Amino acid sequence: MDVALHLGAHFTDSDRLLRSLLRNRGPLGELGVAVPGPGRYRDVLQEVMLKLRGAPASADTRDVVLETVLESDEPERLVLSNPSFISMPAASLAENRIYPKAHKAAWLRNIFPDSPMALFLSVRNPATWVPALYHHLHKGPDAFGDFIAGVDPLALRWSDTVRDIRAACPDCPLTVWAHEDTPLLWGEIMRSVGGVSEEAGLHGGFDMLREIITPEGLRRLRAYTKAHPPANDMTRRRVIGAFLSKFAVEDELDEVLDLPGWTPELAARMTETYEQDLDLIEALPGVRLLIP
Repeated sequence: MDVALHLGAHFTDSDRLLRSLLRNRGPLGELGVAVPGPGRYRDVLQEVMLKLRGAPASADTRDVVLETVLESDEPERLVLSNPSFISMPAASLAENRIYPKAHKAAWLRNIFPDSPMALFLSVRNPATWVPALYHHLHKGPDAFGDFIAGVDPLALRWSDTVRDIRAACPDCPLTVWAHEDTPLLWGEIMRSVGGVSEEAGLHGGFDMLREIITPEGLRRLRAYTKAHPPANDMTRRRVIGAFLSKFAVEDELDEVLDLPGWTPELAARMTETYEQDLDLIEALPGVRLLIP
């Protein structure tokens, strides 16, 4: 049995990936892929992680976990998703690092020590990710100064997080994508996590478009693709991009500049650094960066 672990990150797809995969439990199940509901495993895996503290699980422990998680026989592939697998939001920013506890990915890996495992991670521009984290933890802008104290926004690198995960789990390939590209890649992301081919015919390829395209644009896009089904992912991305160019909603950067010191100039510099960091991630061994 292979295991696919979706590690988040927080404030990227907000469990939409899991919900999209759950909508496809039928066709995925026919292909040997199990997608259990989060209530069956999130607390259980956290308890086992804390008990083992990185030590490999015994065969008996693994069997108990699977009996709790699965509703039927052992599948060919098991998909598990939780943005808090390696860190709760309150501990996800410290020491100029995003997810300083990313090495705990090894604790997860060792719950299934004898199973091939693939890891998946969505990253997000720190210029919007940091404000999203702050607004999750605090109400109003008054505490932002204390929240950001000791953190250099320009020093934040997702590549550090990715390196930590790879060092902790060197035998687990890691697939990464940028949150900002997710609407264009959604179908490919779903299939990558599920470990199925494009011919699987999964539903929900437009699930991530709702927040960035107007309702009229989404309606027209659905009508167009129904009349002219895209032949492949590349064609689908081009069609989505064309509709986004006409019907996209306001840039999310405009929504996070109301915090003290979080200026357009800082956000622009952070965005430039983030784009360079994606190039570094793409070049890391054992890492596959999905790009439109």
